Amino acid sequence: MFTRQLPPFTSMAGSLLIAMPDIEDRRFQQSVIFVTQHTENEGATGLVINKPIPKISCQDILTQLRIQYDTETVFPPVLDGGPDRKMQGFILHTPDLFYPETNAVTNEVHLTATQEVLTDIAMGKSPQNYLLAVGCCTWSPSQMEEEIMGNIWLTAPANNDILFHTPYEERWAKALGLLKINPDFFSARAGKA
Repeated sequence: MFTRQLPPFTSMAGSLLIAMPDIEDRRFQQSVIFVTQHTENEGATGLVINKPIPKISCQDILTQLRIQYDTETVFPPVLDGGPDRKMQGFILHTPDLFYPETNAVTNEVHLTATQEVLTDIAMGKSPQNYLLAVGCCTWSPSQMEEEIMGNIWLTAPANNDILFHTPYEERWAKALGLLKINPDFFSARAGKA
């Protein structure tokens, strides 16, 4: 029996995973995931960056946590970061704020998962760019690599334009564009034998 061997380990932290159109798990249909951590022994974690949750606002979370906020402040939508750790919030942000618990994913993108960063955001001391996600995606060691080799995900380098400035509904197509792939190519292939 033939088995494909995984390539030597290379961390994908700071990269994007782009869902293939025929992904079987419907929760990830047209998802773009920013990989926040990836080690050979612990596996990987990431945040879906293009799926706002329509029924939860940042104000709802701040109120639940009893964090005071200025009612004039405009907060970004809360994103569904993935199916794991659904009770945990994650702030993906530019490096202009740093806390002892902050993880520098790249030089340009940091991850903080503490109430302190939410308090600062509520007080108007937010990073220049940030997004708030509830939940995350996790992979056991080698699982993400096997899924990539199984054509479940495409990979691309992340950039701050996609992470912080592109409208959520355009992020999947724009991420494909980083690979010079037109999303219409996939729909043109559908249904052809």
